[in-house]
Amino acid sequence: MNRALRNAPLAAALLLALSACNPAPPASTAASADAASTATAASADVPAVDDAEAARMAEQVREATRHAWNGYMQYAKGHDDLKPISAQPRDWYPVPLLMSPVDALDTLLLLGLDKEANEARELIVTQLSFDQDIDVQNFEVTIRLLGGLLSAYQMTNDEKLLKLADDLGTRLSPVFDSPTGLPYTHVNLRTGKTHGKISNPAETGTLLLEFGTLAKLTGKQAYYDKAKRALVETYKRRSKIGLVGLNIDVETGEWTNKDASIAGGIDSYYEYLLKCWKLFGDEDCKRMWEDSIGPLNQYLADEVRDGELWYGHADMDSGARTSTTYGALDAFMPGLLALGGDLDRARRLQESNLKMWRLHGIEPESLDYASMEVRSPGYALRPEIVESAYYLHHYTGDARYRGMGKEFFDDFVKYTRTEHGFSALKDVRSKEKDDSMESFLFAETFKYYYLLFAPAKTLDFDGVVFNTEAHPLRKTW
Repeated sequence: MNRALRNAPLAAALLLALSACNPAPPASTAASADAASTATAASADVPAVDDAEAARMAEQVREATRHAWNGYMQYAKGHDDLKPISAQPRDWYPVPLLMSPVDALDTLLLLGLDKEANEARELIVTQLSFDQDIDVQNFEVTIRLLGGLLSAYQMTNDEKLLKLADDLGTRLSPVFDSPTGLPYTHVNLRTGKTHGKISNPAETGTLLLEFGTLAKLTGKQAYYDKAKRALVETYKRRSKIGLVGLNIDVETGEWTNKDASIAGGIDSYYEYLLKCWKLFGDEDCKRMWEDSIGPLNQYLADEVRDGELWYGHADMDSGARTSTTYGALDAFMPGLLALGGDLDRARRLQESNLKMWRLHGIEPESLDYASMEVRSPGYALRPEIVESAYYLHHYTGDARYRGMGKEFFDDFVKYTRTEHGFSALKDVRSKEKDDSMESFLFAETFKYYYLLFAPAKTLDFDGVVFNTEAHPLRKTW
């Protein structure tokens, strides 16, 4: 999710069986759902989505995914990304690392796009090599490539994918060799030379799901231990009131920016505290999550106007409000709150997400929620707002969240579709397009849209944990 720093086939008939597949709210969260019902009833209307409409929406998502993938294959095959306006390839580094195919593979499999999945898999196993003399960003390569390879391996049992993941994990591991155990931001894949000592909690703390899963699947415990140490060392440096800041020196462990928030640079650190407990049963992660969510709600949660809930910024030491900024990356928080069992706050915050989206018909990168003025006007095709709708629909069974998803998807297609794919926007107010289509469109945005509308049995929600790039990891050990 930290994108601010650069983030089984189905028969058609099966899609109609939605009502039978909708899970009932868990008993532990039913009371919270009831408490929020009055507020939700008074909320803005969303499109009505019954089971048949949900099936149609799921098929629209499949077609959109196929459209974007075909554009990639025609104009950017073998490269990282497609530039969807100019129909040109884009690579992150001097040598392409197949970002889009790796990020897309588990989504293509999940959507039953077999031809497209076979194309992605063939590219990966025949062309992808990590023996490259290039400096890469550890965080992004971990969540996109390592996470994507691991989930695709679990879905296909293709040992070539696990071998690639193991090789990548070995080449990334030197980042952990700092005096504190906090990882450097960059590493050369061939030489192991590291650099980048100023990092952030997202980059230091969003590694254990991937490295931990790699450890379990290969039997190499060092992967788990190094990534867990990085997470623990980040947690240990929280302030006396329980918050972490934005930037930290990995060699000294000192904070260089004490701005606390749930925004990019911090966001997925909190996500992994909870999810590493869910996937690995790691009680240390559970304790760190429980120690952290209270201060988040105490110092960052902010109520404005008639009880609208937002999360702003504060000084990590004093807890004093420093800004009322919230944006597309922050929109993951309702999903995380729902996963943690707090449906009341999750519902309320998702209503704020909807208000942010409706301000200009598509969400901005950030806005001032106190004045409702856009602060950063771009739209990068981000998934977080849809992710939260998916989580809330799973836990509540409330069709309202599918209604939100329909509104989001219709606007998404209206404003971003191009002849060859889908384009980011430079400004949500003017809808001017930006010639960019990052790989997380495949990994996250399309996947969460599809899962929101498809039958619950499409994916065993309780049997997987999504990494922050939406790669589902299964506990098979």
